[in-house]
Amino acid sequence: MEKLETSYIKPLLEQRADPWIYKHTDGYYYFTASVPEYDRIELRRALTIEGLKEAKAVIVWRKPAEGPLSANIWAPEIHFVGGSWYIYFAAARTTETNEGLFDHRMYVLTTDEANPLEGSWQVEGQLRTAWESFALDATSFEHKGTRYLVWAQKDPAIVGNSNLYISAMSNPWTLCGKQVMIATPQFAWETIGFKVNEGAAVLIRNGRVFISFSASATDFNYCMGLLTAQEDADLLDPGSWVKTTSPVLTTNERIGLFGPGHNSFTVSEDGTQDILVFHARNYKEIVGDPLYDPNRHTFVRVLKYNGDGSPDFVGSIAN
Repeated sequence: MEKLETSYIKPLLEQRADPWIYKHTDGYYYFTASVPEYDRIELRRALTIEGLKEAKAVIVWRKPAEGPLSANIWAPEIHFVGGSWYIYFAAARTTETNEGLFDHRMYVLTTDEANPLEGSWQVEGQLRTAWESFALDATSFEHKGTRYLVWAQKDPAIVGNSNLYISAMSNPWTLCGKQVMIATPQFAWETIGFKVNEGAAVLIRNGRVFISFSASATDFNYCMGLLTAQEDADLLDPGSWVKTTSPVLTTNERIGLFGPGHNSFTVSEDGTQDILVFHARNYKEIVGDPLYDPNRHTFVRVLKYNGDGSPDFVGSIAN
């Protein structure tokens, strides 16, 4: 594996939040993330993770001027399922009062082109859930023959901004069966500024299914928690999931890492190491709304593990 940067003063990619890196069977790494303008979805690819630094960013979709997908394009993820490419993302409708903030719904783009950077992407539609409410950060994975979706959503009956839910899928854009809540903000570290559980990422290793997630406001209080289920458990049973009582990754002023969160996982070039991908800022004080501060950068580290087989996020960022 090509050596990754070890200093968090120098990120892999600047001003790219909610990063998603996927290694495909063609040998390429595909990268997408939120851009500061929140107006488009970009893809880039390279044969190495470090190569993504210099890879050309190709715009594959732009938001329309009006309508339900016309504002605040957040947190795209690219997936390859059944021979087609899919991008999950959140978008909002601009209104006179809120500029589309917290009015998001989840949508799906798709293309059949072998190289998704060259594809003509079409809007497949909205990812419909049990409620028509604020929803974002969809991620998908397959386990033991079933495809699942995990996402964050506001339940109108629960006080707070977003909880985490899971459902089986009948295809990459349709949920089926029951939709169950597997996490809600309950600890002090999840409720600073906002009551938030969001940005789920799935890692299946060492006999367990791990779901990392992010919590609290998007300033230096942003942090990460972890859900764990046994790999043979019923993933649609909320009782199968255990949440850490304390965060697994937080601001570290000593190394200049502020508000780490909204991560994803990928693998090394030779497939022998798991890679942690996340965003953070390199300063604490923010002027104005943190959502409009552009300097959430993409960082990568080799993921380490604790003796019990669980991910060691703090150890992974240590130089």
